[in-house]
Amino acid sequence: MLDQYTQSVLIFMMINIIMALSLYLPVSAGLLSLGQGGFMAIGAYASAYLTVNFAWPFIAALAVGCLLAALVGVAVGFPALRIKGVYLIILTMGFGEIVRVFFLNLEATGAASGLGGIPSYTTLPVLATVVVVLLACFWQLRRSRMGRVIAAVREDELAAEIIGINLTRVKLAVFGIGGALAGLAGGFYAHYASFIDPAQFGFHRSAEVFIMVLLGGMGNFIGATVGAVTVTLLPELLRFLQDWRMTFFGSLLVVMMILRPWGLVGARR
Repeated sequence: MLDQYTQSVLIFMMINIIMALSLYLPVSAGLLSLGQGGFMAIGAYASAYLTVNFAWPFIAALAVGCLLAALVGVAVGFPALRIKGVYLIILTMGFGEIVRVFFLNLEATGAASGLGGIPSYTTLPVLATVVVVLLACFWQLRRSRMGRVIAAVREDELAAEIIGINLTRVKLAVFGIGGALAGLAGGFYAHYASFIDPAQFGFHRSAEVFIMVLLGGMGNFIGATVGAVTVTLLPELLRFLQDWRMTFFGSLLVVMMILRPWGLVGARR
């Protein structure tokens, strides 16, 4: 039987894995998003609002949160049809900040005071099952025709379009599904923490997810998973350093990126 601290760490690790996968999907198509914190906030607030104010079943509220995040993801994906690179990064950063400010001023969800009294429905077995299913789906995606299509879009959009790949459909799909996964993670997070506020979903959240994917390696979903596990567990293992643990953790990240810029699981190109 796991103690409460161990369960808490494992639950946050599972949530981080889902978040890392939500970013890996658009990255696998060559689209770098720094707005995952915004999608997470949408899923968290939508599902929490429904369970707190209308006593919705957890699964139904979670589904609504995922759907809203997916729809917003598709909307954000439309500009990605015309821009990429640093401009797309700036766009998604701006989106994340817009979502944070929106909830910061939305009285219905507590505004700056946050939303409390959220029922604690998230459990480790359920979350672990969801993560295993997602990893299996990503494994199949990598070996499927759709996976090869996404890789083709990442490597050369012009060549992909010439051979008949619908770039619009692929880009909107990866943004929408990535948004849904981040919304799913947000729903699980809200129903474990029992309290959420806009500060929890600021730019630091999106940057943390980016570090996970970058550290593990952007080449495959296994790298994103390993990066999420590392970023979650390493600071906990360094607790004996007390106030210096985050400084040491940051230094390790810098050294890691110097020695292995392709990531822990990535392949040298």
